[in-house]
Order: sequence, then C-alpha cells, then structure tokens
Amino acid sequence: MISVSMCMIVKNEQSILKRCLDSYAGIYDELIIVDTGSTDNTKEIAAQYTDKVYDFAWCDDFAAARNFAFSKASCDYILSVDADEELDFHNNTALRSLKEAILPEIDIVQMYYVNESDFNSVYNVHKELRPKLFRRIRTFNWISPIHETIRVNPVIYDSDIEIMHKPTGDHSKRDFSIYFKALDKGIVLEDYVVTMLCKELFISGEASDFISFKNAFENIFPYENRSENTLEDINCILARIYNITGEQNKFFKIALKSVADNPSSEMCYTLGLYYFAHKDYNEAAIWLYNAAFETKSILDISSSGKKPLYLLSECYKLLSQQCEDDYEKIQYIEMSNDYKSQADRWSMPEL
Repeated sequence: MISVSMCMIVKNEQSILKRCLDSYAGIYDELIIVDTGSTDNTKEIAAQYTDKVYDFAWCDDFAAARNFAFSKASCDYILSVDADEELDFHNNTALRSLKEAILPEIDIVQMYYVNESDFNSVYNVHKELRPKLFRRIRTFNWISPIHETIRVNPVIYDSDIEIMHKPTGDHSKRDFSIYFKALDKGIVLEDYVVTMLCKELFISGEASDFISFKNAFENIFPYENRSENTLEDINCILARIYNITGEQNKFFKIALKSVADNPSSEMCYTLGLYYFAHKDYNEAAIWLYNAAFETKSILDISSSGKKPLYLLSECYKLLSQQCEDDYEKIQYIEMSNDYKSQADRWSMPEL
C-alpha cells in the first residue's frame, strides 16, 4: 500500500478546517498544513491534527505556496486538498481502497470535483475531473521495443472518487486582486489563466470589475501571442466592457465581427443586453434567442441557459404591456411564461 502526504495551504479557515480534516480521516499518513497568514484560530485547529504546520509569507502566488507545501512531503504520493473540500464516507472508503490497489506506474490520479455551492465563479459543470493525487518522486522509463524513447507524459488515472467543494464565500474579489498584482509585476499570464479570468468576470463580475480590467484587455492581453480561442474569450470581455462604458463604436466593431466569424452565446447575450437596455425588446429577443438556442457558450454555461431565458421572459412581458392587440398580448404573455418556466427548470450540466 502506498503512503500519502496530504498537503494544504490555508488562511483564516477556522470555520471549515475541522470539517475538512475529519472527512479525510484515515487517508493520509502525513499531514502538512501551510498557513499563509491566518489571524483566527486556523493554526491552533491544524495543530490538533499534525505537528507539521508551517508559516509561509504570502507573496500573491498560490503556486509558490503549494510548491512550498509539496516540498515538505515525504510519502510516496501527495494529495492536494483545500479547506473547503469534504469527503463523504463512501468516497473516503474508495480513496482508502485506491491506496491499496493503485498500480505502480500511475503518476497522477484525477478525482471528481463536485460543485455544490452558490458561490461559483468559474465552473460550468456540476462536477469535473481534477488532478488531486501525485506521485512525489517520478521515475523515467523507456518505452517501445524499437525506436525506444523516454515516456515524458505522466500516466494519469481517472478515478470515480468525488470530492465535495463547499466554499463559504465568493473568492473572485481576492482572485482579481492577485491578477492586478501579477500584471503590475509584468508577468505574462498563461492562456488558460486569462481564460479563467474571463470566466470569473463573466460569471461573477460586477460592472466595476469589468471596467477595472479595461486596460489589461485593451492594451495587454491581445498583444501577447494569444491562441485564437483565448482571443475569442478576450473579445467577449471587451464587448461587455464597451457595453458598460457606452463606447458603442468599439462595442459593435467587436460584437459584429465575432458573430460573423464564430458566434458564441456570450456575445449574443451581450448584444441582447444592449438592446434590452435601449428598450428595443424585439431586437433583444432575437439575440437572446440565439444565445439560448442557436449558439454555444465558451465562458459561462448559463449564457446559453437561464440568463437569456429569464431576459427573454422579461422582453415578452414588457412587449405584452406595450401591445394593444389582445391576441398578440396573449401570445406575448404565453411566451413570457414559457421562457420563465424553461429558465426555472434550467440546471448546470452534470459533466
């Protein structure tokens, strides 16, 4: 059976740390908790479970903190855990069984991250596979009986284990501040990080958040040799920014080019928002229908679901109030009720 070092980075987690650690009981052979500046009783709670509690001076870098935690591990494998996670009895049992049965060639084990909370800033599915268990020391093996080569890609096992993600608050504002600090240092963010920022903005950002990132999306991100997919993400945010700031020429230049080239639900939804704000409910309904039924989302799955559906309902409700023809008024009311019913029934995809 393998041994497991469970590594965590924490800060002010006194309300949930015990819940997390109790749920992982029996899983780890070594528990390493790295505190990045708690001002509550987090460290005292951690000390009840392990004597390996370390201080790490926060430097606005989650990777640096996790690397520090991993550097303290001594077991065969490292399990990376956050304080807002919980493992139920069934999945605790499954993980303990995995410890006994894991094949020696496995480098990484992925587990399902189940998103239960209302505090969602980046997720578009109910659950998704994430790498959670890592071989601490990886060996390199030759493969192929002829033209042999070293296997450079890790051997990954996708398990059925499910970890419940139960955050107690919205972390997007904290994350936004880290983006700003990285940009101030001249750090070039990876494409996937820029996409994560776009998701956070589109899913949970307020108007002021979009405006605060205007310079980065106008003058930095587009000029850093980005992939086509990332540029699409950037344009979705720019269109939303220009809609908020009232820069109509810039807004339509980006939005119309996008819907001509490769329309997304996000761009159609943003066009719907524009026409709704200008009380052109018929035009808004066209774009909102396209967002809900004719295009796919790239950042926020609800942009192809409940968001345009609720706004469609509101469009037809307002149109019914403006309509003088009784037959059309009834049709508009029925359409409003139908779209609201669809929006109420909408749910995030399972996978």
